[in-house]
Amino acid sequence: MKLKKVISAIAIVSMTASLLAGCGDSGNSQTPAADNTPTDTKQEEPKEEPKEEPAQEAEAETEAPAVEEQVLKVAAFEGGYGADMWTEVAAAFEASHPGVTVELTVDKKIEDVISPSMKAGDYPDVVHLATGREAALTETLTKENALLPLTDVLEMTVPGESVKVKDKIVPGFLDTLATNPYGDGVTYYAPMFYSPCGLFYNAGLFKEKGWDVPTTWEEMWALGDTAAAEGIALFTYPTTGYFDAFTYATLSSAGGSDFFNSCMTYEDGIWESENATKVFELIEKLGTYTEATTVANANNDNFTKNQQLILDNKAIFCPNGTWLPGEMADAPRADGFEWGFMAIPAVNAGGAGCSFCWFEQMWIPAAAENQDMAKEFVAYMYSDEAAQIFAKSAAIQPIAGVSDYLEGDNKMFYSIYDNGATAVMGGFAATAPVEGVNMLDTLCGTVNSIVSGDKTVADWQAAVEEASDKLRAAME
Repeated sequence: MKLKKVISAIAIVSMTASLLAGCGDSGNSQTPAADNTPTDTKQEEPKEEPKEEPAQEAEAETEAPAVEEQVLKVAAFEGGYGADMWTEVAAAFEASHPGVTVELTVDKKIEDVISPSMKAGDYPDVVHLATGREAALTETLTKENALLPLTDVLEMTVPGESVKVKDKIVPGFLDTLATNPYGDGVTYYAPMFYSPCGLFYNAGLFKEKGWDVPTTWEEMWALGDTAAAEGIALFTYPTTGYFDAFTYATLSSAGGSDFFNSCMTYEDGIWESENATKVFELIEKLGTYTEATTVANANNDNFTKNQQLILDNKAIFCPNGTWLPGEMADAPRADGFEWGFMAIPAVNAGGAGCSFCWFEQMWIPAAAENQDMAKEFVAYMYSDEAAQIFAKSAAIQPIAGVSDYLEGDNKMFYSIYDNGATAVMGGFAATAPVEGVNMLDTLCGTVNSIVSGDKTVADWQAAVEEASDKLRAAME
């Protein structure tokens, strides 16, 4: 399950020390051939047979140049893909970079592991840790301007290949607040494993019932009425945290990319606009089609009960990312169950459905000791070699041609944009901390209260606009 958001800031102790990149050539320091001829040799003595100094010299000349030994400290979040892929990637990087030893730390709570050392001034060189985590370490360092710009990494050649990093990454991933958090065109987060988000359903149920997959919300409501007559709810959700991707896609569908970006950058009055109102009211109506037990189980302990609803044909659609089938791999399911996956339906008539693309991030602390080799490691993440290692664990890198490594359900999931869905990427712009304000909690965390009827759309909309106003004043 994707975890969510916020903690306190970390004091940043600045350290800057840049080591040489690559293999590190320390010069061609050959050992001269030994001269064993005595200095006091008498002429009448027979000459010794010549020693094979030339051969020794030739051997010395072919010795590999000495390399600079470096230790690269890499810290990575252990998500649903497991830790083994990181061990294999680290070994492959070491093999292609003689003299470099990767000191790898992988943990499900990597923030708790590395934060104490960071407070003491001992930073990892590279960190794989996405935004949107509850501890919010990535966001904290971003707000403290404690990350190293990675724009020059995009101009680097992918190690072992002949193409630049920027030309290897799928278009669109570098033009978003999820990689350029300050909105200034400078990349600080390297896009990593990506996952299209959308609505999962039982395709077998649609075949059994003869239902068509809806592409608009009018068709969704009609399907909801039909299913309700058979005791099946239209919708469920794991927790309200999953409404980030859902809401982002719906906002973009309602008003387009410029409107979406205005929402993400706290434009004055944007959450009170007509397009925003469409989204608030749509979610309110969806609440009336939501399975009755959903709110009670929408928490970190019981969220799989909500996900189970679609496997049991008790609800039709569930918003999620491509990790869901793996998360529910061992769960029981209805006869004939078959995973289906679709974009969020179009809000406006004639519009396109949208799928928010969730992706993880890798970054380099500004206080990292081995910054040059850290950049080399980040560039290596986009190599075919690294991508194929990751793909074996279903961790998919946003690089051109990655679908060649996929099969089965994954091939279906990652073809969503080929089937007409509009990709939506990005998130809220970074701001200075504002006490008591958490935009995602206000926007998404309120959904349970809307579904249960404890809050009105008007109150919800006003609270989001108020939070937006406070964050706009704190934008960096």
